[in-house]
Amino acid sequence: MYTSTRSAPTGKPWTVPMLREAKQDGRRLVMLTCYDAGFARAIDQAGIDLVLVGDSLGMVVQGRDSTLPVTVDDIAYHTACVARGLSRALLVADMPFQADASPERGIDAATRFLQAGAGMVKIEGAGHKCEVIRHLVEREIPVCGHLGLTPQSVLRLGGYRVQGRDEAAADKLRADAVAVAEAGAELLVLECVPTPVAAAISADLDIPTIGIGAGPQCDGQVLVLHDALGLDSGHRRPKFVKDFLVEGGSVVGAMQAYADAVRDGSFPDAEHSYA
Repeated sequence: MYTSTRSAPTGKPWTVPMLREAKQDGRRLVMLTCYDAGFARAIDQAGIDLVLVGDSLGMVVQGRDSTLPVTVDDIAYHTACVARGLSRALLVADMPFQADASPERGIDAATRFLQAGAGMVKIEGAGHKCEVIRHLVEREIPVCGHLGLTPQSVLRLGGYRVQGRDEAAADKLRADAVAVAEAGAELLVLECVPTPVAAAISADLDIPTIGIGAGPQCDGQVLVLHDALGLDSGHRRPKFVKDFLVEGGSVVGAMQAYADAVRDGSFPDAEHSYA
């Protein structure tokens, strides 16, 4: 059985303003995906800060080949399930493919997710998505951005590839990150981005960055729950994935091991990052 060397964080539930405070204080944020109430209770017990009901559920729960078939109904259902199991972590709900294609569609989907129990919604991309972000924020809906590898763009990208490798692409990522923050996002996920690029973006922004395959210099980290527990999703395991169940010895122990590794800076290391 894994025993944490640090006490799990206690205190009042996470709120959106606390995210910037954590960055200012240099406290790394710990996020996991979750899709049901049982795992949500374990996540709270382990002291995880943020929970994402990701459209990754299409691949790890529904057994699909991509996130594209996931619907607003799917996210709303799983958000409600997870919300029933949480008491402390801040719950973020993913906007599925095309749910945020326009401000009007975005407000309808986001409203459903907040009414289901989410405290924030996540939107992939920049460009016209900045208009959607701004529209939601002006209507009291907190937003988390998502740049780098955006799985909903898999057809255009031609697969799941590291983004920002060359100078032009890196510069665009940095500009998009600033635009997303200026539109009102309070958090930004960076996926499959070279470590130096993610570090530069993290330094550019006042809002926290959450890395997944984006190196150790982000302000926090996220993993898909099934990956952190070493479960076979039926898909190729990315480089940034680590099985924490091996050292944790139990589901809660694995979550605590992951949280400790993020907070002490030992995860991700070079083995789980892109140069």
